[in-house]
Formats: sequence, C-alpha cells, structure tokens
Amino acid sequence: MIGARLFLRLQTVRGWRADLLALGLGAVSAAALPPIYILPALLLAVPGLLALIEGTRGYGGAFRRGFFFGLGHHIFGLYWITEAIMLESARYWWLVPLAVPALSALLALFIALPCAVAKRARPGLRRVTALAGAWVLFDLARQYVGTGFPWNPWGSVWALPGVAGDVMLQPLAWVGTPGLTLVTVFLAGAAMLSARGAAASAAVLAVWAGLGWARLRQPAAPAPGIDAVIVQGNVSQGQKWGRDSAIEAFDRQLQLTRDGVAQAGSHKSVVVWPETSTFFWLQSEPGARAALADAAKPALASLVGGLTLDDPSKPVSMTTNAPANSLIALGPDGDIEGIYSKWHLVPFGEYAPSWVPFAIQIVPGHLAFGTGPKTLTIPGLPAFGPLICYEAVFPAQVIDEAVRPTWMVNITNDAWFGNSTGPRQHLAAVRMRAVEEGLPVIRAANTGISAVFDAGGHEIARIGLGIAGEMVVPIPGPRPTTSFSRWGLVIPGVMSVFALTLGLRRKV
Repeated sequence: MIGARLFLRLQTVRGWRADLLALGLGAVSAAALPPIYILPALLLAVPGLLALIEGTRGYGGAFRRGFFFGLGHHIFGLYWITEAIMLESARYWWLVPLAVPALSALLALFIALPCAVAKRARPGLRRVTALAGAWVLFDLARQYVGTGFPWNPWGSVWALPGVAGDVMLQPLAWVGTPGLTLVTVFLAGAAMLSARGAAASAAVLAVWAGLGWARLRQPAAPAPGIDAVIVQGNVSQGQKWGRDSAIEAFDRQLQLTRDGVAQAGSHKSVVVWPETSTFFWLQSEPGARAALADAAKPALASLVGGLTLDDPSKPVSMTTNAPANSLIALGPDGDIEGIYSKWHLVPFGEYAPSWVPFAIQIVPGHLAFGTGPKTLTIPGLPAFGPLICYEAVFPAQVIDEAVRPTWMVNITNDAWFGNSTGPRQHLAAVRMRAVEEGLPVIRAANTGISAVFDAGGHEIARIGLGIAGEMVVPIPGPRPTTSFSRWGLVIPGVMSVFALTLGLRRKV
C-alpha cells in the first residue's frame, strides 16, 4: 500500500525514471489477473499511477505515464501469445521478440487515454472517479476497435478460485464485466486516499460480498436431466493436421466417447468434442460421422468442432468457398442437425485484418466469418448457445437474446498457448459469461482446461491441462434472465459516463 509520504515522493519523479516506474507499476498490476490473483497489487499500482499523473504538467505527460503503465501491464499479462508464434517459429521467428510488445503498445493506448482524461479532474476522489469512468469507456471501445480484443479486463481479478470467486462475481449479473472493472478501479484508487477512503472501500466490499452470497442462495431452474459427456483428447497442435496423427487422435477421442457414454449409462446424454477436434470434413464424409455416432450411442446428439463449407459440393477456395470454424451438431444416426460458425475470428490466427499493411498469419488461409450469436435447437436437447474459443471473451455478445437458450456450450483449442496463463485466463472469461448470462456452460477444450460451470459461475467439474480424458456431468439448470443479459453494455456504459461526468465536475 502507498502511504501519504510515498505518494508525495512519487509525484516528484520525472522523465525516464517516471516512465520506468510506470512500466513497473503496470507489470505489478498484472499480478492481480487470473490465475495469480494477487489483489493487493492493485492497491500499489493504481495509487502509484495516480501519483505519477499528479506529478505531470499536462495532458501529454499523463498520457505518457499511462502508456508506459499499460505497456508493462499487457506485456506481463499477454506474454503467453509468444507460445503460439513459437509453433510457427520456422516462418515467424523474427516475430517472437516483437509480437507481444507491439500488441501491448496498441492496447496501452486504451489506458493512456483515460489517464490523460483523468488529468483534467481535480486530485483526490474526483480524479479517481474520472479515471474509473474513462478507463471503462475505453475498455468498451477495446471490445470493438479494429477486430476487438477485450482480454484481461480488471473485472476478471475477482474470478478467484472456489467460493470466494463465486461470491464476488455475482454483480456480473447486474453490471457485467465492464461494470465490475469500474468498481475495481475506483476502489483500488479510493482505498488509498485516506483512512476514511479505506473504510468506505472495505464497507463497499462487505456489501458486495453480502449481495453476492444472497444471490447465490437463490435457486436455479431445475436441471434438464441430461448428462454432458465431455471429451478432452489432449492433441498437441503439431499433431492436429498430419493425416496419420490426426486419425490416431480421432480414434482416441472415439474411445474416450465410448468410455464417457458407458459412464452415463441409461441417462440421457450429449457428447461434446472440442474446437477443430477432427480433420475430417464431416459434411461430406459420412463414414466419419457414422463412426462418431456409433461411438456416441445412445447419446441424443454429438456436438463436434470441425471445419465446414458454405457449399460442401464445391472445392475449398479462400475467396469464394472458404472454410468456417464450426460446431457441428450430429443426431444419433450421424445426420447433421445444425451448424454454428464462429463469427469473432482471431486476428492473425484465423484471418489477416485488412487494416494491417503487411500480411502475418499464424494459420494459413482466411476462414469464413459466421453471422453472429445463434441458438441451436437439436431434437431431444434443450436449446443451447454455442461459443467457439475466442468468442467467450466478449461480454454481452455471446448469445442470441431474441431466442434465449437454457445453457451454453464452449468448445475451444488452447493447445496454441501451452501450459501458460493464457488457457487459465480464457477459463476465467468463460466462468464470467456464465454469471453475466445466468446460464450454465459446458466447456470442452482440446488440451484443457475442460470444465462445467453452473449458472452462478460455480465450477462443478474440470479436466486439467495436458490430460487426455472424459467426464460425465449433469447439465445444470439456468437462472432467470439477468439484468446484464437483458440490457448488455448499456448498463456499464451509463455507469461510466456518470462516473466520468461526476469526476470532471468543477463545482463543489
């Protein structure tokens, strides 16, 4: 924690020393993110940033301090992206030392700008309020600018393991992750202003925990009486597309499916395989579909990640018939009952953004975009909302509210990121979507972490990283439609504008 004397000392730091200090404070703040969860890091980082802003002479200086803070924060929070580049190091070895710093520099602008805005507010509580409001407004912009990349919002620091996280995440149902981020920035700054500010922040946390506990005690709707058979093949990225290794992986997942269905016994069940879990084109290869359906019997359906074509009768063309990254729903006889295609594609991984003046793409080709959130209704199953990998990090953009599902299925392939913080941060995002939408999530990940969350974000079961296995878990029931699910980003947007306006007011 920063005392008054240290706060004043930080205000006197100038030039490159202040930049270096801001960089370090940003790196410290990353320790609060999943899966480390050192929350007191924010009690050092946010007041330290405010002190550096106070010590600048104008908006440009505040922007500069915020930029270096953001650079440090994102370099340490996103280091795991290098793991994906290393898989293609023969082609992109030169990107290894550049990719994360370059991305971090772009994302740092979304912290630098709020710091410049906060400089306009009076020091003290008003500046803290203005910073919190501006921070979340630019976080919301981060969800849309370019392709959008809302990874590691500060609301995620409350996705603590176990009951503590269950309790503290419940406000997501009312204000969403951006709203929780606003409160987090405000409390981290206000707690260090004075003893009164610390007491007020503690009181807010106590009320917050009480409301969260009370919400958790409210019952969910009855479970649908269907078991999810989740398959985690643990297929390394290098083995996914070679024919021999891909067939071996397919056979392994078939056996895991048989084992899981046997565990389910006479219970109704649905089989869930991860993202791109088969290299077979299921639309045009009935033999693969039949093998999968046979392994899954007597399951009601199999939900499988694979590539699809808009017109499977025509050859693949990256310009006129590009493949889509899809979830394919197969009936008990192997017939295709529904397809959902990913619409939030990963920039540089699944397509090359047109706004980039040079072509870098870890995965060759340009996948086709899906049309947006969709609810699938498959015979025998309650309606569900599919999410493929990266889509799970976008608050308020995960389900079709016009046709509200009763559960969500997240299929993903985090093999790109190895045993790093990346898969764990991704898992935290999925958990937060469950609370925001009031819907349980069934998650199948290729190399892990596969998990099941109930509609309150409580983890029911998981298969850890780097394990081949299956698990059979009853699909939990949903909760009533949440305020955030109904109103989406309007709620945190209004909160942020109000906080910014309050912070920038000049009258006492």
